[in-house]
Amino acid sequence: MALRYFCNTKISTYHHRHAKEALVELRSSIENVKSLISNTLKLPSLSSSSSSSSSPLQSLQRGNWVKLICGASFEDVVDIRNLSLVYTLSGVDCIDCAADASVVSAVNEGIEAATEIAGLQKRPWVMISVNDDKDLHFRKAEFDPEDCPADCSRPCEIVCPANAISFLGKSASGTSSNTELPRILVDGVITERCYGCGRCLPVCPYDKIREVTYVRDAATTADLLRRDDVDAMEIHTSGRQSAQFKELWCALGDSVENLKLIAVSLPNGGASTISSMNEMFSIMKPNLQCFNLWQLDGRPMSGDIGRGATKETIAFAIELAKAINRPPGFLQLAGGTNAHTIDGLRKKGLFQTTSIAVDSSNSADALIGGIAYGGYARKIVGRVLRSMQSEYGGAARIEDHPQHLLMALKEALALVGPVKCS
Repeated sequence: MALRYFCNTKISTYHHRHAKEALVELRSSIENVKSLISNTLKLPSLSSSSSSSSSPLQSLQRGNWVKLICGASFEDVVDIRNLSLVYTLSGVDCIDCAADASVVSAVNEGIEAATEIAGLQKRPWVMISVNDDKDLHFRKAEFDPEDCPADCSRPCEIVCPANAISFLGKSASGTSSNTELPRILVDGVITERCYGCGRCLPVCPYDKIREVTYVRDAATTADLLRRDDVDAMEIHTSGRQSAQFKELWCALGDSVENLKLIAVSLPNGGASTISSMNEMFSIMKPNLQCFNLWQLDGRPMSGDIGRGATKETIAFAIELAKAINRPPGFLQLAGGTNAHTIDGLRKKGLFQTTSIAVDSSNSADALIGGIAYGGYARKIVGRVLRSMQSEYGGAARIEDHPQHLLMALKEALALVGPVKCS
């Protein structure tokens, strides 16, 4: 069954000898993938004789939970499928994505492909992200490329971390300024790739770029939550206006009843943070039938910038770890997380320092459950995806190109492995 996902083939067009050689290479690559995962993570799920494996909930309880953030507004289904495949193989516990049916399907396709390739017993939870009001994660950049002066140096294209800005016909080369991404036949913002980081807004020398914000529809979200391939939901909120939070929560109704986890992502509101959290928890509590989690969004969408980006979420974690009146729920870092986050937590004595299980009805048991990686996780694997796409086309599936799969997996394991193995 694993070969099905490696064989997007037209073998009938090849000589039988070439097909036989290709199958040998693919089988060898599958074994290399299994060996790489096993040697790095020692995952019991790779063994067919294993009777059990660590569940996402157990990871939260142990403090070694890892979540991949595809992006609340990132909707490139080809990249999302490939990212989901690679990070499922690397051992993440959850994949967070936009509340869009096609995106959810892409995530699940990637998970299924990874499961068949490596025979994994553990499946990451699929989480969808929504918002209760205007939020940085729910916006897109927009401009009319016809308004751009011909002699503009296009700094927007250079600073965009998602390769979401293209100037076909206005560029001197056939690739993007900052990666090997092949040209996409469109000028301006590639909407499905833009995830709202906002880095292009201040650099435009002619002030031509604007942001378009939106709020996810509650009825559409409720329909998604009733799917059997969605396990969790995350609500992004400022925490300042509980009325909007309550309105969204009530509108979702009984669609939340079968979820395994409900997360609330919020920024550091200083002295008002704990009271806001308690108020939101009181709104959820009457029909909260699963575990809950607080995502500490330190410096949103900045993990790929550099080492210092992770400082704010660590500082946020320190504050909440000291708070004695915080509401029940796991604590998880996000916003600026990268390869330096673990070292920062260790220095503060917060990395996997407790094994007390958190119960959503007992606030005294809260702990740092783990880390969510977004921009940084996408960046390190995205480099491999861009290289693959420049050679094989924008729709290439990574499992069809074993060497690229191995390169991507090594990058992902370098990020996930230290959390899982510590």
